[in-house]
Amino acid sequence: MTGDTCPDFFELSDGNFAVIGTDATDQLEPELPADAARAKDERIIIVSRDILILATSDIPDA
Repeated sequence: MTGDTCPDFFELSDGNFAVIGTDATDQLEPELPADAARAKDERIIIVSRDILILATSDIPDA
């Protein structure tokens, strides 16, 4: 309502989740662990710990 933006998680109609966060791909890609990689169509997104913890209550159990 205020026009402000914030990180968020939301469930898509197909059951997948989408994430709104800060794109840090260029900054963090060189720091990925050796066993981690991303596809060309993937981005590294930063979401604060607080937001992730709050979101866990909205993510259904598997």
